[in-house]
Amino acid sequence: MFLKESFIYINDLRFHAFHGVMPQERFTGNDYSVDLRVGYDVSVAMLSDDVDDTVNYAGLCEIVRQEMSVPSQLVERVAYRIADRISRRYSDVTQIDVKVTKLNPPFGADCHGAGVELHLINDKTNR
Repeated sequence: MFLKESFIYINDLRFHAFHGVMPQERFTGNDYSVDLRVGYDVSVAMLSDDVDDTVNYAGLCEIVRQEMSVPSQLVERVAYRIADRISRRYSDVTQIDVKVTKLNPPFGADCHGAGVELHLINDKTNR
């Protein structure tokens, strides 16, 4: 059996945070959802059954929680900070997809949310 690619993911982490351009958003906050997909070679962990041989979900959740607690004007900035922290903590990560969705955007549309999705590749691991 050959492993071509592997990913660790966390879907729909929920937060109340204070991101936004408008003063009201920074005061009352909004509800957000964060999805992560992290490219990582899990072949060692598949055989060892040892959490130290993989990217720990709890560590990823803590990074997201910390970055969501820092107010920013743009969700683009928040998504980048999350990806940057993950790449610095886990140097063997090959790629990071992070999606930050503001669940109740204040622009008067009936929608399930608006946000940004980043797809970043680690140049150091993809040569």
